[in-house]
Amino acid sequence: MAELRRWAKRWVLPWLIRVPGFRSSLETRGTGCPANWRYWFFQRLLGFNRSVPWPVHFTSKVQGARWIRVGYNTAPGASIANYIFAKEDAPISVGHFTVIASGVCLAAYNHEVNNISAYTHKGGISIGDYCWIAANAVILSGVRLGDHTVVAAGAVVTSSFEDGHCVLAGNPARVVKKLDPGSVVRFSPAVLYHGWRRVGSPVAVWGNGGVPPQVGTGNSVDATAPVGSKA
Repeated sequence: MAELRRWAKRWVLPWLIRVPGFRSSLETRGTGCPANWRYWFFQRLLGFNRSVPWPVHFTSKVQGARWIRVGYNTAPGASIANYIFAKEDAPISVGHFTVIASGVCLAAYNHEVNNISAYTHKGGISIGDYCWIAANAVILSGVRLGDHTVVAAGAVVTSSFEDGHCVLAGNPARVVKKLDPGSVVRFSPAVLYHGWRRVGSPVAVWGNGGVPPQVGTGNSVDATAPVGSKA
């Protein structure tokens, strides 16, 4: 069996990685941007969220993709039943390696309570690098979350936590745990993907050991993932 695996790795794999979707499936496995053939089939072939330039699950809905900035190896909407919507004056920015779980809603604008036929907002949403938004959490307009923010399942985030390095829970969300900045891990996968596009080595992109620079309370997406960029 070991010999068969070695033979396949040497002679079969170099051909398989030329098949659309196979190479990206291997290289994005286990990341927040699953650029695999299943997503390609539903999104590119069948047309679910076809206009979105990163992998989106067919049960999710992403509106206003041209006003959403995404970092490397992250894909808002890639999990089951996400609802994510932005517009020109209420954009969304999601940092590198951020994971968004099933059922999450990123609501960059909302109905006006006195006139539900109109919309209002508080300036969009910004989520930093290395964040984890757990299942069924809701993040509302005007919220800014710093790097290494964990939002617990079912939490409703109505205000900003720009320093990051914390766990948020509840409705409205509050800090239930602080994370030691010296203990969090700033990792990188072997290969970076920006949406469907293969970028290459993290070291080639950033140097610095292949990890994105820390930029304080903002996220580091702006220079690498312009609004409406085609992956």
